[in-house]
Amino acid sequence: MREAYGKLNGKGKKIGIVVAKFNELVTRKLLDGAKQGLEQLGVEANNIIVYWVPGAFEIPRVVKLLSNSGKVDGIISLGAIIRGETSHYDYVCNEVSSGISQVSLNNKVPVMFGILTTDSMNQALDRAGGKSGNKGIECASGVIEMINLENELKLNK
Repeated sequence: MREAYGKLNGKGKKIGIVVAKFNELVTRKLLDGAKQGLEQLGVEANNIIVYWVPGAFEIPRVVKLLSNSGKVDGIISLGAIIRGETSHYDYVCNEVSSGISQVSLNNKVPVMFGILTTDSMNQALDRAGGKSGNKGIECASGVIEMINLENELKLNK
């Protein structure tokens, strides 16, 4: 039996990060975690490109454009959707997750889903470097692993 794993080596990789400005208190921490994680895995700082969008709803469009651009080997999407008193939360969560999923399945590079969907600001902060870790760091290792796994699959055709 043969098993394949993506290596956690980011040397020479170019990574795009699409991050929402809305709830920047949280998304800035996610971004810091993602950059730290990528650099720890060997991605050079000048090979990380950050694209800021107004809110989470705009992330899928920029992820799609970036995926088709040929400028990056992988993409990390970062945002924080925090439940409010209206159904707006549900619509945004559904559209963002659907949009990012479609890009990931139908475009050229792996896309990591680093969109927090929480009931409170405290829950979001817990997942952005608090007691629940940092989703940005998880996405950094995930995107590098996926890039290398996909490269392995291409080599073994």
